[in-house]
Amino acid sequence: MVYMFLLYKDPTLPEPKNVMEQHGAVETRAKARKQYLCSAGLEDSPSAATTVRLRAGDALVTDGPFAETKEILSGFYVLECADLAEALEYAKRIPDAQFGAVEVRPVKYPEEAWLRRG
Repeated sequence: MVYMFLLYKDPTLPEPKNVMEQHGAVETRAKARKQYLCSAGLEDSPSAATTVRLRAGDALVTDGPFAETKEILSGFYVLECADLAEALEYAKRIPDAQFGAVEVRPVKYPEEAWLRRG
């Protein structure tokens, strides 16, 4: 089963000094097990986000994320895991869980070609 790991960080909490090493360890583990599909960091500033909504055929474009939250979306992983239990084991290894949160969601249509590229 394919899972997406949405990484949220609380900008008021300090990141570990070796945060990139920790991310590298997660990626290395997943690649060694042939479970890695993709990952990326996102621009940390909520002001870098733009939200688009279509209402009655009109586009409403606003700066920033849709909702006011304490934590900001800062990246993601997409991994193939045997089940939710294995996905949660990965989530515990992702360093953002130490200073934010890792949201784990099953991907609805993992057979899509874009997911298998690379």
